[in-house]
Amino acid sequence: MSLPQAILIDLDDTILDDSGCVEACWIDACSDAARYIPDLDVDAIRRSVRERADAWWSNAGRNQRGRLDLRAATTEIVTEVLSTLGYDPSFGPGIANHYRDLREERVAVFAGAIETLEWLHEHGVRLGMMTNGASAAQRAKIERFALAGHFEHIIIEGEFGVGKPHPRVFETLLRELRATPANSWAIGDNLTADVYGAMDVGIHGIWIDAADRGVPMDWREPDLTVRGLSELRSDGQV
Repeated sequence: MSLPQAILIDLDDTILDDSGCVEACWIDACSDAARYIPDLDVDAIRRSVRERADAWWSNAGRNQRGRLDLRAATTEIVTEVLSTLGYDPSFGPGIANHYRDLREERVAVFAGAIETLEWLHEHGVRLGMMTNGASAAQRAKIERFALAGHFEHIIIEGEFGVGKPHPRVFETLLRELRATPANSWAIGDNLTADVYGAMDVGIHGIWIDAADRGVPMDWREPDLTVRGLSELRSDGQV
């Protein structure tokens, strides 16, 4: 495919590997808690947290609230699990914040991601970033990995007032990049927020299916599916 005028790019799990360490972080956080919580069953806590988290984040209202304050959301989930399993719920904030600290420490740039941004820029593609979440948390990651210089415009939900898949996110980025929907792409790991949101306003939607799971049954097919951001390059170095 010919490169477009502009590409709207998600941040977490698209440029940055933000969730690849989730399991290890929970194991470490719960294992550390076992040192001061008598008879803590690390495996039971981890299983219950996973189940509760899946249910908690599947609710649209909680999802929106939680992504703007991840520490509060995680604390709520862990506290509920501890209480349900018969442990002192007052340990919840400590475990949750330790887990969040580990997540922040271990986030990393995907191999080839920065090189891809540079390659796209060299080929005249205008780049915009679109990311959901709180301003402070997302800005910290952007600054830590020196990402701002790769983008002409950045929209962060906590600053902008709405997040993906709201049409205003995509329409505003297109306007700032002086691009049309028909000659623009959007890429991200979240089918609903990143891909369908873009396709609904006429942008070519590209889904990152890193785990090769495939589109869920009865869901719309994206315009293109790739395994990672670096597949946008066509210089033979992917």
